[in-house]
Amino acid sequence: MIELRNKKIAVLKGGPGSERVVSLATGTGVGKALRSLGAVVTEVDVENSDFALPNDIELAFIALHGTFGEDGQVQQILEDRGVPYTGEGVAESRLAFDKIPSKKKFTTHGVATPSWEIIHLGQQPSLPLPYVIKAPRQGSTVGVYIVKEVSQVAPALREAAKYDNEFLVEEFIPGRELTIGVLGDLALPILEIIPKSGFYDFNDKYPFLNPQGGGGAEHICPAEIPGDLASKIQDLALLACVSLGLKVYSRVDVMLSERSEPFVLEINTIPGMTEASLLPEAAAMAGISYPELCRRVIELSLAARPQKK
Repeated sequence: MIELRNKKIAVLKGGPGSERVVSLATGTGVGKALRSLGAVVTEVDVENSDFALPNDIELAFIALHGTFGEDGQVQQILEDRGVPYTGEGVAESRLAFDKIPSKKKFTTHGVATPSWEIIHLGQQPSLPLPYVIKAPRQGSTVGVYIVKEVSQVAPALREAAKYDNEFLVEEFIPGRELTIGVLGDLALPILEIIPKSGFYDFNDKYPFLNPQGGGGAEHICPAEIPGDLASKIQDLALLACVSLGLKVYSRVDVMLSERSEPFVLEINTIPGMTEASLLPEAAAMAGISYPELCRRVIELSLAARPQKK
């Protein structure tokens, strides 16, 4: 067990991306947890690539979600500066964040995932309705549009084009929304999400950001799923992580179809750690406290990338 007492840790939070406000909340929570373990914590509000770190920092805990934080950019900066950090490495982060190469890896490794195609600006989907149009390099359901009718296609493509000129079009799987936290090679209890709005979007994930928005969701953990099927889903989540070369921690989003068939949608390599977040909730169900979760993330990160003496 790694000793964090008096260890000098910088918690990187904020970031320039669309999930900045959520990241600030995550960073505050992580900072509090690490201080409770005796670490000397400096919270760093990252606004761009020129962020400054104290000279004596021994580790950077990345609490940056989405673009810049989760896509390999900040990881590369920290490697260039010689600062150890939490989470996956540069290549793994870049791969998992991009929905298109992730899909290709899932398919290659036999990970069950909805049917999909790639289209570019000016092209039309060829998949039969209903389907989901996704900007491939965003997080927290930013740039995700469920299309059930022909009249919704053009507006969805127009909105997605605000983020990218290449899109992932994915078969829409009606069913139950599940998420599985993964710590190393441990799959945490399955958590089921029942959103108030019918689609677990940004407002449902972070209702504290907009109390009047009617967002929020019911969480059931462990999900009410028969034991054999639950084990199958957890094994699928672990296989998905292996297919992307992930070794530290993540959260795997899965749809369980109306025929009880699980399909992996995507993997988040820096999942939310706010008061409304799913990974800490699942960890608690497994008997892992919030501070212990943060400690394990550090331990797994250092084991994944041993530091040169």
